[in-house]
Amino acid sequence: MNYSQIRFSDRKSEIHLDQLQELFNLSTFWAKGRSMDDLRVAIANSEPVVTVWDGEQLIGFARATSDGIYRATIWDVVIHSEYRGTGLGSKLVETVLSHPRMNRVERVYLMTTHQQCFYEKIGFQTNSTTTMVLYNQSNLSSPTTAEIQLQESLGG
Repeated sequence: MNYSQIRFSDRKSEIHLDQLQELFNLSTFWAKGRSMDDLRVAIANSEPVVTVWDGEQLIGFARATSDGIYRATIWDVVIHSEYRGTGLGSKLVETVLSHPRMNRVERVYLMTTHQQCFYEKIGFQTNSTTTMVLYNQSNLSSPTTAEIQLQESLGG
């Protein structure tokens, strides 16, 4: 892999939603089939949004929401499957954490289904005492089997 072509960006204007949707569809199970309209809203309401590029190809994405001082949450961390294991995922999360909107935050949260070990290497700790969820019933008719199993495993 030619790392001289790899670059990180925090400019939302560079994101092509079709490329982002393709990255999610190829490299995630949790974000397949998201609509471009919903992606546009999520990006507009997130700061920072960090992308990783290999030349003109979008190969990584992460976003966060934060009050800038007390709490933040990192969302939608993804690296294209062909680039995993290269350190780009760690660098992506570290870039999000070092952003001025994030670097003073007292607590940063994230949710992951299978990548706990990856995030622990970056410094995240398992926190089973504060996780709760409210399903907006106007947008979701009923939780999926996976969501129910997750709730049960968290003691919900």
